[in-house]
Amino acid sequence: MRIAIDAMGGDNAPFASLAAVELAAREFPDDHFVVLGDIEILRTKIDSKLQNVEIVHASDVITADDEPVRAVRSKPNSSLVMSAMMVRERDADVMVSAGNTGALVAAGLLTIGRMRGIDRPALAPVLPTFDGQGVLLLDAGATMDAGATNLVQYAQMGEAYSRYILGVKEPRIALVNVGSEPGKGNAVVKEAYERLRGLTSIHFVGNVEGRELLDGRCDVAVCDGFVGNVVLKIIEGAGLGFFRILKDAMTATTVNKLAGAVLRPSFTKIRNRFDYAEYGGAPFLGVSGGCIKAHGSSGSRAWLTAIRNGVSFARQDMLGKISQSLTESSAPREEMKE
Repeated sequence: MRIAIDAMGGDNAPFASLAAVELAAREFPDDHFVVLGDIEILRTKIDSKLQNVEIVHASDVITADDEPVRAVRSKPNSSLVMSAMMVRERDADVMVSAGNTGALVAAGLLTIGRMRGIDRPALAPVLPTFDGQGVLLLDAGATMDAGATNLVQYAQMGEAYSRYILGVKEPRIALVNVGSEPGKGNAVVKEAYERLRGLTSIHFVGNVEGRELLDGRCDVAVCDGFVGNVVLKIIEGAGLGFFRILKDAMTATTVNKLAGAVLRPSFTKIRNRFDYAEYGGAPFLGVSGGCIKAHGSSGSRAWLTAIRNGVSFARQDMLGKISQSLTESSAPREEMKE
């Protein structure tokens, strides 16, 4: 497998990505890693003895402040666009980037292109859950005004990814809604509910409310990009805020500090369960090539997890499995599983 690495994207570029590439190159010696970025910087920071790592010069960088579509069109020699071009030309099986999310989405659509049968691709991060299993969320911000057809396609893509990459034997699919009853939601969600209920190729469990999303009630949660991005940002913000409050409380007094020292290993386990670094990058599902978006503030550990996800994506032939999912029988179920 050939993996293209946008080494210049993200808050910790290029050091975090390069450290992860070195680890990945040793972990996957039969795979080839193409690192794109400023060659003068990259070649002094990466182990030259690694035979399965190649550096390709990219003279430009898309920054977090760049307008996504304009940047993709005006910076063809950026590390992000060149990575996407490698995937398009089949010079790479998958690309991994921690750069500008909007630009990655634009590059996925404009450079790589959509899969046949997919109207609008979706970003699909894994959200931490209280049971430690995680829930795949589609869409987290690629399409703000998804229709019922898009939501059905998200469910099918999410089912395939959850089954083959996340290892869930029979993924439970749910619609994010304002209530659990079948008649809740707007017209788009109501139509999507009826269509999902009639699919034989997925295990649809109905609606899931926001307060239930992290309780492990479903393995794949489907919504439009507007709702998904709000959900994602609220969970990230609430998690950071909770641990900040907990840290303040545990250091407020001498007694609290002593108690905190005793409980530190348990708190560390809890924090790791809700750490995005444990879940890696979010796949951009629905484009005709592998595309993994790592968190913008990824350190080397999160980068390595994202690269591992990219390798798994390519090895599992996720594009083929998603295509198969889209064409499977859609005969009505006799009874919806709960």
